[in-house]
Amino acid sequence: MAVITIVGAGMMGSALAFPARENGNEVRIVGTHLDREIIEGCLANNRHPKFDRDFPEGISFYQIEDLEKGLDGVDMVIGGVSSFGVDWFGDNVLPVIPENVTVLTVTKGLMDTEDGKLLTYPDLWKKKLDSMGKKLSLNAVGGPCTSYELVAHDQTQVAFCGDDLETLKYLKKLMETDYYHVSITTDVVGIESAVALKNGYALGVALTIGVNQKNFGDDTLHFNSQAGLFGQALKEMYRLLEFQGAATLDNLGVGIGDLYVTVYGGRTRLVGILLGKGLNIDEAKAELQGVTLESLVVAERVARAIRINIEKGTLKAEDFPVLLHIDDIICKKAPVDIPWDAFTFVK
Repeated sequence: MAVITIVGAGMMGSALAFPARENGNEVRIVGTHLDREIIEGCLANNRHPKFDRDFPEGISFYQIEDLEKGLDGVDMVIGGVSSFGVDWFGDNVLPVIPENVTVLTVTKGLMDTEDGKLLTYPDLWKKKLDSMGKKLSLNAVGGPCTSYELVAHDQTQVAFCGDDLETLKYLKKLMETDYYHVSITTDVVGIESAVALKNGYALGVALTIGVNQKNFGDDTLHFNSQAGLFGQALKEMYRLLEFQGAATLDNLGVGIGDLYVTVYGGRTRLVGILLGKGLNIDEAKAELQGVTLESLVVAERVARAIRINIEKGTLKAEDFPVLLHIDDIICKKAPVDIPWDAFTFVK
């Protein structure tokens, strides 16, 4: 048995408490400064307010002021913050984690640089830790996994990535169950890039749903257009993983699985449908007031890096018609006009 502390009481971090506890580990959940009401609800009811199932018995809950207590004697920390909490996690949590403790983060995303590079969050955190003279084993999880389905024990396939296979085997042993299946790989760039890139492309596929609802009615299902854009998304994600220097393009499958599940549920689908129906980005955000839209941030960052590399001549605009159009919709309030002809090819 290990002691596992989850920092961040969001839906995904909290969902991982289920396989962690059901594997016989001692599990603690520490809320961030934004999670006070969630932790209060968990303390009162042993249930996350967004889930329809109680937590397994024996999980402890802490407010952020008790972070030190939550980390006492810990063997593994799961970072459960969203991409908007990356800097906060790096500044406030990583520095107080003992160096012998292994970290696994659920945060998906990429950060762009002024020279057009795309950095994974583990890379960003390593740079921050290096500046402190501190080392931690930083690992990440990616793959097609929605929190509420994990809580429901739906069969789930994910990948843990990190620098050391033995560490990853240890994390797999702690977390894997008969419904939570874990692959392991040292291709951090490949996994982290693939699962981040799917955000923008899931929004793109959802655009076609909104367009068809506007043209044919909300009750009409059209799959040709969704599939056509999905196929183009696969090609663009492939090119971006090559650009990122992924160790193996086999890990594209993790991102494509994540793309599939994101298209069929969640916040990214909602905003994409609204945009496809004709709302501009400000109107869509207003319609979904209070909903965190990480997909927009990731898409904008990746598109910004692509445009810089197009200017450098290292990438070609014609290879990324979907993502560049999504960027125009988000940043320039361009109307949805999916460039179908740009997807065709002659071989």
